[in-house]
Amino acid sequence: MKFLICSLSGILNIYGLLWISILKIVLTNNGFCIAASFNGNKNGIFTSSFLVRFHRSVDKDFVHDIAKRNDFENLGPLPGSLDKEYHFKHKILPHARSRRSIPHTRLLKQIPEVHSVVQQTGFIRVKRGLRPAVPSIHGLPYSSTNGGSETSGIEPTDPYFPLQWYLKNTGQNGGKMKLDLNVQAAWDQGITGKNVTTAIMDDGVDYMHPDIKYNYNAEASYDFSSNDPYPYPRYTDDWFNSHGTRCAGEVAAARDNGICGVGVAYDSKIAGIRMLDQPYMTDLIEANSMGHEPHKIHIYSASWGPTDDGKTVDGPRNATMRAIVQGVNEGRNGLGNIYVWASGDGGEEDDCNCDGYAASMWTISINSAINDGQNAHYDESCSSTLASTFSNGAKDPNTGVATTDLYGKCTTTHSGTSAAAPEAAGVFALALEANGNLTWRDVQHLTVLTSKRNSLFDAKNRFYWTMNGVGLEFNHLFGFGVLDAGAMVTLAKQWHTVPPRYHCEAGAILHSNPIKSGKSLYLEIKTDACKGTDTEVNYLEHVQAVVTANASRRGDLELYLTSPMGTRSMILSRRANDDDYRDGFTKWPFMTTHTWGEYPHGTWKLEARFNSQQLRTGYLKEWSLVLHGTKDPPYRTLSPASPHSKLAIVKKAHEDKKIH
Repeated sequence: MKFLICSLSGILNIYGLLWISILKIVLTNNGFCIAASFNGNKNGIFTSSFLVRFHRSVDKDFVHDIAKRNDFENLGPLPGSLDKEYHFKHKILPHARSRRSIPHTRLLKQIPEVHSVVQQTGFIRVKRGLRPAVPSIHGLPYSSTNGGSETSGIEPTDPYFPLQWYLKNTGQNGGKMKLDLNVQAAWDQGITGKNVTTAIMDDGVDYMHPDIKYNYNAEASYDFSSNDPYPYPRYTDDWFNSHGTRCAGEVAAARDNGICGVGVAYDSKIAGIRMLDQPYMTDLIEANSMGHEPHKIHIYSASWGPTDDGKTVDGPRNATMRAIVQGVNEGRNGLGNIYVWASGDGGEEDDCNCDGYAASMWTISINSAINDGQNAHYDESCSSTLASTFSNGAKDPNTGVATTDLYGKCTTTHSGTSAAAPEAAGVFALALEANGNLTWRDVQHLTVLTSKRNSLFDAKNRFYWTMNGVGLEFNHLFGFGVLDAGAMVTLAKQWHTVPPRYHCEAGAILHSNPIKSGKSLYLEIKTDACKGTDTEVNYLEHVQAVVTANASRRGDLELYLTSPMGTRSMILSRRANDDDYRDGFTKWPFMTTHTWGEYPHGTWKLEARFNSQQLRTGYLKEWSLVLHGTKDPPYRTLSPASPHSKLAIVKKAHEDKKIH
């Protein structure tokens, strides 16, 4: 099924003080639009990058000649643009300036073949889990040895493996035994990530590190910060650019070579995509990163996002969203690329549903837990989180994830949801080796069905484990639980691709309703989920409430969505730092995964309220409901290994006609 961008409209102040874009994505088979909006470029930052659109597809040599004659560098076509949109970078203009360069724009626009020229605005993207202090760096004597011997049931001999409690938790450092990713169960099946490549989109990868270099995929790597094929991290005294190398080691550090630890998928490949290391991010750099070599790269891992300050509402721009949608639609030769996203480090004062990357239905948002089962203090919560992995230890916060570091070193202090996302990417690499025909949606279904509650719990008793309408257990912090590599690989081997995915525009309330202090506003949409049409949905996957609202203090607004089967999702929580009173939310797609597998027919209820002792006012201007899922049962061809498994529980719920 094909996806594409159907329109981009915006309001642009010529001085760059305000840029509001409304992005719509359309599924051509079914004709629907999902809108996402955000406020950006409030500081008026413009970069030396330009988006150049041609009237039609043009020859690359012709484009190169145009760029050269006008002192630009042609950085190539954008993903999905059919060679009609190109990224130009001016050779003299500074990377960041406060004013738009009208002369350079006019210079290109006067060329007859050019349709339009847009100078790119700059915005901030931050690494997650990065601590400002210089980390503890561990040099370790080692002698490189060759692995490859029979490893079934045998633990890795790598010197840091005993410290990798997230791979095998024996209670070390105050952890809880068996609270881990259960990777040994996957390894014992001979599944180690062979022939799968994960791209680390970050500040670079030290591909000469002895624990990484033999698993490095140079053909799939690129440096979009320096525009060359060598994504090596830029040197700084404080090791600021160690982030990507640490993430890479979590996925694919080699086994039994006497160096550091071992990766979750230690026989898989790593690609480095250096794209974070510049003062300001642009839409074009993000888009090119997301769409780089989509048939050589299987998984893209991102441990970054908008600022985790508890007041930012931001997400992917036009070109980036198009690249992601094209990736899930066409990548991996049509099976779809897997985009793994760190859910965010803003803690309880932030909500990852305000992060348009982590909350996207096209990505898999991963939160973290610490080694005794608690959530980490920096964990954000939201209804779009699908599952969790691990970050640092409980008793000793410095006992983080043991992995590779810059210049051949090792570290034990990598942490944050930055550390969680690459672990998930490693587990997904194992699943893709076990079954190379898995689609991007299959991986999400496998995540839901095989993740475990284990002993995960909210340390502050705010969020409890809850059963949805078909018996799937979820938690607002942890999604459907901690990833279980052994269970995912086992189920992947017998998996049959789920039925085609449809969406249903289930209804909308387009008139404004006041939200008052001390009283909840309830709005209802009754739907038959497009029954009898080509877009009928009977078995839910993602659900989106597309909301336009404002408030005298946006951070005090809370939103809840209740399904016809009674599952209540908090789709927006209170954000104490968000004092916005002007922008609000404009067609923002709040997403929940908590109703996965449910029957969507009936009445959906949206509740809006203020969580504040102070007097607040606001308006919920409009709300539309979009249902995503399948018409046919997704698991009818599968045989559960256990009558108590999630798969068996959901199948029984379906077969009992609870959702017919």
